[in-house]
Parts: sequence; C-alpha cells; structure tokens
Amino acid sequence: MNRPVSPARRRFLGTSAGAGAALLLGVQAGGAIAALPGTGRADGAAGDFVPNAFIRIGTDGRVTLVSKQPEIGQGIKTSLPMVLAEELDVDWKTVRVVQGDLNPVYGSQGAGGSTSTPANYDNFHRLGATARTMLVQAAAQTWNVPAPECRAEHGAVVHGASGRRLGYGALVRTASALPVPPAADVVLKDPATYRLLGTRVGGVDNALVVAGKPLFGIDTRLPGMLYATYVKCPVPGGRPVEANLDAVKRMPGVKAAFIVEGTENLHGLRPGVAIVADSTWNAFRARKQLRVTWDEGEGAEHSWTGFVAQAQAASGQPGAAVMRKDGDVDAALAGAARTVAANYVYPFISHASMEPQNCTAWFKPREGTLELWAPTQNPGAGQALVASTCNIPKDKIILHITRSGGGFGRRLSSDFIVEAAAIAQKVDAPVKLTWTREDDLQHDHFRAGGFHFLRGGVDAQGKVVAWHDHFVTFANRVKKKESDGGTASVLQPGSGGNLSGDEFPGRWVADCLIEQTPLECRIPMGPWRAPGSNVFAWVFHSFIDELAHAAGRDPLAFRLDLLGDKDLVAGTGERSVPYNVGRMRNVLQAVAERSGWGQRQFARGQGAGIAFHFSHRGYVAEVAEVTVAKEGRLHVDRVVVVADVGAQIVNLSGAENQVQGAVIDGLSTLMYPALDIDKGRIVQSNFHDYPLLRMPDTPTKVEAHFLKTDYPVTGLGEPALPPLAPAVCNAIFAATGKRVRELPLAKADLSWS
Repeated sequence: MNRPVSPARRRFLGTSAGAGAALLLGVQAGGAIAALPGTGRADGAAGDFVPNAFIRIGTDGRVTLVSKQPEIGQGIKTSLPMVLAEELDVDWKTVRVVQGDLNPVYGSQGAGGSTSTPANYDNFHRLGATARTMLVQAAAQTWNVPAPECRAEHGAVVHGASGRRLGYGALVRTASALPVPPAADVVLKDPATYRLLGTRVGGVDNALVVAGKPLFGIDTRLPGMLYATYVKCPVPGGRPVEANLDAVKRMPGVKAAFIVEGTENLHGLRPGVAIVADSTWNAFRARKQLRVTWDEGEGAEHSWTGFVAQAQAASGQPGAAVMRKDGDVDAALAGAARTVAANYVYPFISHASMEPQNCTAWFKPREGTLELWAPTQNPGAGQALVASTCNIPKDKIILHITRSGGGFGRRLSSDFIVEAAAIAQKVDAPVKLTWTREDDLQHDHFRAGGFHFLRGGVDAQGKVVAWHDHFVTFANRVKKKESDGGTASVLQPGSGGNLSGDEFPGRWVADCLIEQTPLECRIPMGPWRAPGSNVFAWVFHSFIDELAHAAGRDPLAFRLDLLGDKDLVAGTGERSVPYNVGRMRNVLQAVAERSGWGQRQFARGQGAGIAFHFSHRGYVAEVAEVTVAKEGRLHVDRVVVVADVGAQIVNLSGAENQVQGAVIDGLSTLMYPALDIDKGRIVQSNFHDYPLLRMPDTPTKVEAHFLKTDYPVTGLGEPALPPLAPAVCNAIFAATGKRVRELPLAKADLSWS
C-alpha cells in the first residue's frame, strides 16, 4: 500500500517550501517576482537549483515541478506545471510532477469556480521565465559572454555565436548563487513559439489511475491505522440522545464507540456517533448494530410535497425581494402581441462523487499537532474549520492534499475533514474516516431545488418586450455578525440559489421584473458544478425558446437579436461584471456554423436545439441534435460545443476532456437524478434509486471547438455544462413539440404519434 507522502516528495516539499532551504520566489502585487523573506540562496543539502517553491532542477538535469492546486479530475495537476515547463523550455518527458501539500508559500490552493487556471496562469509564466532567465545568466557567466547572446532550448542553454551548449544540470550551482533578476530582464516567451502549450498532453497520473494505483484519499495507509465510521441524524440538525454504545463496543474488531456533541453548523461538525475499529469492514458491520435515539429537531417537518405547495402559494404574492425592476412589466405584457407563461421546477440533487468522502487524521497530543490526509478542494478552509472547532492552532495542523475521485463542488466543504479530526482527538492512533455511499448521498451539501414562475412577451416584430421571473428558492437560517459586534439570524439562500438581477436576459429587456422568495429549510446546501448557472441556463434558455416559438422566429436569429450588439456591464464599482456581447455572439455564430444549423431537414422525432451561457468567465454555445422514438425514448445523437475561454488553451487534451465531461455530466443531471424529501429525510439511499447516466445513453458524438481570443485565459471545468440541458430540451421540442419544464427528464412523457 502507498505511503501518502513518499520520502523523495517529502524531502522536496520540505526543502523547497521551508525557510532557508533555497532561493524561493514569490509573486508580489502587480506581478513582480521577488525573493521571499527569510529564505536562503542555495540548497546546499541537495545541491539542486530551486529558484522558487514550484521548481527544482537537479545536477542530473531532472526537473521536478510542484502542482499546488487540488486535483479533482479537472487536469490542473498537469496543466499548471505545463505552464512552468513551457517558460523553462524543458522537454516535458524529463519533468516529474508532485502534489504540493497545504503551505502558505504556494499562495491560494483552492480548486473551485474554475479559478485554478486564471488565478495562476500569468504568475506561473513569470515564475518559469524568471528561472529560465537565471539559467541563461548562469551560462553566460560560465562562458563569459553577454546573456543576450544565449538562449534556452530543450533543457539547455545555447550560445548562438559559438554553438556551445550546457544542460540545465551543469548550470545548477552557478544559477543557485545568482540574485533574482529585475522584472525588466525577464521576458516571457512569445506564444507563437510555444512548443508545449496548446498540444495534447496526457494527465500525469493517467497511467496510475488506469492501473488502479493508490492515489486517492481513500487509499491512504499509515502504520497502526484504525478505521472509523460516523453516524449522523437522518434529519439535518438532529442530535443523538442515547445509543447502545456498550453493545457496539463488544462487536468484533471495535476499538471505541462514542457520541460527538458537534456544533449547530450544518456545514461543520454535526453531532453524531463515531465507531472506531481495526478495519473499515468491522466498523461498517458494527454500525449495522448501532441503535440511536435522535432528537430530530424542526427539520423533521420538511417534505418535497410541502415545499411544492409553499412555492405555489408564494407565486405572484407580494413581499418577494425585488432583484431587478426596469420599466413596467405588466404594461408591457398587456401591450405585447403574444405572451407566454410557464413554470419551471428542478429538484435537490447530490454531487454523487465516485469516491465517497473520507479523511485520515493523526492527532499527536504530546506535540499538540494534527496531521491530515484529505481529498479536498479547499484545504485552507478545512484547516481553518478544524482549528476553530477542535481548538488546535492552525500552525499545528499539517494537511496533505490527496487526489480526489471527483469533487464538483462537494469537497469545497470540510465537514468530513473536521469529523475525522474530532474522532482522532479521542483515539491514540492514526484513524481513517470513510463515509458509506448512503452517507455520501443522504448527508451531502445539496444543489438546491428551485421554482421559476415566468411570464414573457414579444411584439409584432418578434422582439422580446417583457420578462418576469418570480424565483422561489431555498435558504438556511444562519447567524451573522453585525457591525455592533452582536449577531443576527438571517435567511441565506443556498449556493447557486440566489438569482442576480443581472442574469441574462435581465439587462437586455427594457421592461423586466426579477423577484425572489426564499423558503426556509434545514437542508444543507453547497456549490454544485457551475453553481446557479447549471439550472438558470436551463430555465432561461428554455423559456427564451418558448418566446422564439411564440414569435414564429428561428431560435438562433431570435437569440442574436436579443443579444444585440452592445456590451453591457452589471452592477457598479468593484462588483461590476462585464458581459462581452461580441464574444457571446461569436461563439453563438460559430456553433451554428460548425453544427450546420438550419441546413438540415429533420424527420419527425428528430430535432436540433441551441443554447448559450456565460459562466465562470467562459462564453459557451451548444447545439444538440436528438432522436426521440415514438414511445418516448431519447437519444442525444450529437452535441457541438464552441467555447471562448481566452487567448490560450493550455492542454488541448485536457480541454477536450473537460468539455466532453461537462456534456455527459450535464446530460446525466438533466435525465435522471432527483432527491425526494420526506419527514426531513432524503429518501434515496444509493445508485439503485438515484441513477446516473450509463454508457448507452451518452451522446454518440461530442465535438469541442475553441475560439482563441485576445482575452485573459480562464478555466473550463464549469462553463461548458450549463448550455447542455436547454440545448437538449429545445431539441426535444423541435423533434416532438413537447416542452420540458420539470426535471429530471425521466419524469417526462416524450412519446409522440
């Protein structure tokens, strides 16, 4: 079994990130590269060149790069080191990539919101270029020639005039003694000369993943390790009153069983019962004999049918929060040539990651330290939650970031980490907490359900003249600090459950009303891939399609007309969000061209649908082509995706993978998953009653195209997902005349004659 941190990796991470071990470079405000305070100039112990916390070059020329962001399947462990390798001008085949643990020297280490690439891309270019500049200077000094006469090339420095060549390994000692060059002396490579960026590069862990090697948090093994399970009230917010702990402790292999008091934080350490055993099997077996009396609390009153009734009662009633109000929507609707009213509904869903939540924790009371191994998207937040909950100083908490078997926003939460930490404080050994699949499904931080009550109108020329959306969402009651130091109880919509008045097409319609009513609930909610956008795109672009049909216009032309040709800015001041209409028009026109929109006559039961969305800095448009059999069986034949995510695709293979994965994930979420709630409990328990997309249902063909534009590089993990659902549903309407207004699609009768 694997050791979570190999000796070589631990030595590198320790010497490259520890004060005084080497010359470490940090990125200051404005992008300047400078030595970090308190660091030395050379790594005398290993004799390597360590120009910054992310790069090590050995005397043998071997290049080791640190990937600081969590790898959750989005490919960042490959793509960010590629940026360093490009500017270093080294052969990728000579590069070794290691995962960095949580360390302040690396800066921000979260992976969420498709921010990993845009937050690091420019800085990594500068870090790589600074290291290359130092190597070139070292060669020039060795040859006693001007540095401009030398160039880096495939892991070596070449003197242009004489043809002399020195590999990086031969320059390590000289480069280690050099000062950090000023920014003016560091020149980034011309993108036209890139040899690595923009090519297809396989993931650095691919071979290990395919071979089933231990890489993930759930694979962690430590000497003398024990295994834990943690049982929480099936109703969120409930607490254990009593349990048959003595009987459980007598079970084979059980080492301990105890109640954890927990906190009121639905996203933190919830109260529960811990069972610790000599194997996961024995812990799970003992769990089956556990009997707990629960105080279920107010959440036991919740049900999905009750929420539906509350939403319907709230529709059209006064008192909703006004998110946007332009003009007079009622007057505009009264004067419209045609009007459409429709209600759209979607359920709570789970993240359903392949790897259940898990964390290994080792508390050492003598040293006062806690060591953690966790598949987390947000290690800093995990460390902070553990520190505040378990009363351990942050600098005494060591967190090793393991590879995650899927995240989709779920591992931005740290409840599973703090549970492991709390259990470890009561156990004199390292302990691994593993959630069951049922835990993972029923104690998720769910994507919030929602209800949209829509009205819209078009004039005689087929232009949108009115838009009204009354959004009924879900919210938790939380305590917030006030300016006077006190606290107030407020309703806080779940992640992705807060509708901005700037959401398309709000700013594009002169007479527009967007309202929001929160329904209070005790169900914990959290970010789900492309929060908000993943459902808003389906609602808005389906309803836009309804308006296009009512206007008797081509859906593409209708959207282009609605977009117009002027860039609009949402909000004011620092919170302003630019929406580049030109970029969106370009991807929309490009996807129409690539898909052959309007050039094919479909038979009855076949059709094409189009949609676009701006999400997480990315502009994406999609066309879906479907076949619906007479009995209602759907198959997605083809999906064409065009994305504008800036000036450079870092790893073409990874980018295509992200688009294909987003299409499949989006289709799966459209078709199958839904959670029912009864007496405060999630009814579904496992994949037998919470199905996901299977291989026969995946699209026959997914085409990914990228427009390279003169804008900053951004992420791609999320932007390609939101347009999929409306594109497919609009295609279903084109094929059958049936409009889908409730998810999941499995509920709909798509049969036609």
